[in-house]
Amino acid sequence: MQELLIIVPTYNEVENIEALVRELLSLPLPLDILVVDDQSPDGTGAKVKALMQEFKAHLFLEERQQKQGLGKAYLHGFQWAQRRRYTYVFEMDADFSHDPAALPGLFDVLKEKADLVVGSRYSNGITVVNWPLSRIFLSYFASVYVRAITGMPVKDPTAGYVGYRTSVFASINLDQIRFVGYAFQIEMKYKAWKNGARIVECPIIFKNREKGTSKMNGSIIWEALYAVLFLRMQYLFKKRP
Repeated sequence: MQELLIIVPTYNEVENIEALVRELLSLPLPLDILVVDDQSPDGTGAKVKALMQEFKAHLFLEERQQKQGLGKAYLHGFQWAQRRRYTYVFEMDADFSHDPAALPGLFDVLKEKADLVVGSRYSNGITVVNWPLSRIFLSYFASVYVRAITGMPVKDPTAGYVGYRTSVFASINLDQIRFVGYAFQIEMKYKAWKNGARIVECPIIFKNREKGTSKMNGSIIWEALYAVLFLRMQYLFKKRP
C-alpha cells in the first residue's frame, strides 16, 4: 500500500511545473506526484514526461483528451489513487499559490486527527498575499455565503489546498459528484462533512501566482453560487419521508 499522493491538475503550467515537482520531491515526506494534464498546448505534458525520466518512481502523468474542468481532473486523480491503494491524497495547484513548505504540517494534522484537512485562507483572519482587493472580497464573502446556506463549519469552503484520507471517498461516492469548477471544492467538503468526516482547518499563506495565467472566470463563480443552493436542497429533500 502506498502512503501519500499529491494530485496536480494542469493546463498551460509549463512555467511552473518543473519547479513545483522538484520542490515537492525535496520534502522529507514519502510522497508521489500525479500530474493530470488536459492537453496543455504550451507543452506542460512534455515537460512532465521529461521529468519522469529523472523521477521514475515518484512522478506520474495522466493526459486527458480535452479540458473538462478542475473537478473532473481531481476525480480522475482520486480514482487513480484508489486503484493504487494510496492512504492519503492532497490537492495542490500548480502555480505555487499553495506553498509546498506547508505540506508537512498539513500532512501531520491529517494523519493525527482528521479525515480531511483544509489549508485555509480564512481560519486565522485573511492570509492572502498579492490578490487584488476585489478578488479577496469575492472569495471571502463567497465563503460566508456557503457557510450561511449549508451550515458547514468550514471557514474556507472553496479552498483548493486540501488533503483527504482516501477512505472518505467511499462515503462520498465519487461517481455522483456533480460540479466541476470551484463548486467542486464546496461539494466535496460538504458531502464529506454530511457523512461524518472530521474536517480540520489549518491556516496557510496563499500567494497569487507569479507565472502563467489564472483560470478563474465568471462561469466558475456562478456555478459555485448555484451549487450551494442545489446541495442544500438536495439534502433537505433527502430527509423527507
